[in-house]
Amino acid sequence: MKRPDSAARRRNDRRGRRAETIAAWFLRAKGYHIVARRVRTPAGEIDIVARQRDSLVFVEVKARRTLDSAIFALHPAALRRIEAASRVLAPRFGAGCTTTRIDAVLVRPWGWPVHMVAIWRERM
Repeated sequence: MKRPDSAARRRNDRRGRRAETIAAWFLRAKGYHIVARRVRTPAGEIDIVARQRDSLVFVEVKARRTLDSAIFALHPAALRRIEAASRVLAPRFGAGCTTTRIDAVLVRPWGWPVHMVAIWRERM
């Protein structure tokens, strides 16, 4: 697969940041507290770290034209990287939380975001 040029990379980065902002507002409206965004670890990056009551939630955001393409973008290798990053971050953000999980928010043009809860079973 060909690497995107710098203009395409910037465009994709803007699209991703916009989708993460939409996802964060959507989660806030559902009662989540956003703890951090775009957190990098040696294991990978977490788009959004949020809390809801006693749960620590690591959220992957996917922006695609259709829901099907967004779902297919959640491939197992990427989810394993998110799981590894969540293990690194859980002690940092999880004080007082009894559960952790990995969710996804799918963002598409002209549609409401879709929140998928517990998309990956963590082995913590």
